[in-house]
Amino acid sequence: MSSRQAPTGDFDTDLTQLLPRLRVYALSLTRDSVRADDLVQQTIVRSLAGRASFRPGTNFPGWLFRIQRNEFISGLRRERPTVELNDAIVNTLAQPHRQESAIVLREFMTAFRTLAGEQRRALLLTALEGHSHATIAAAAGIAIGTVKSRVSRARAQLREMLDLDAGDFTLAASSPPVSHAAPAA
Repeated sequence: MSSRQAPTGDFDTDLTQLLPRLRVYALSLTRDSVRADDLVQQTIVRSLAGRASFRPGTNFPGWLFRIQRNEFISGLRRERPTVELNDAIVNTLAQPHRQESAIVLREFMTAFRTLAGEQRRALLLTALEGHSHATIAAAAGIAIGTVKSRVSRARAQLREMLDLDAGDFTLAASSPPVSHAAPAA
């Protein structure tokens, strides 16, 4: 309502009289006539839906402009760009269960320390450092079959001590080197 128009006390009449001011305010918020018209329409719909919450005798224009401002802000929030997270990204954000991991690592280290020294060295050189069986055999001055046998026996013994199936525990010779320090033999 402009300063020339006094509130009538009739909801529909006062709403109709405020439409031009609502449009001007919507234009100032959106800076686009189409979006401003949509905002005025949303404001009218919200005010009619919330008609029962308006207390007669209070500031009707203030109530309507507050509805319009809230609708504008809600629209901005709905239009805010979002980023979809695919499973690969989500999995990198998740933290593993540290307590369980520590227990598993402790059990593995205990079992690993019970292996014979030659088996431990062969397993470390193939699985962690990524050396081929031939390279290990040449450096140690032993046959390739001996290296393969030591690695195989070490894996089998670890699986048995950790009560794992063959598919649960595999240390591939082609796995990339890991930067963790290996335990002394």
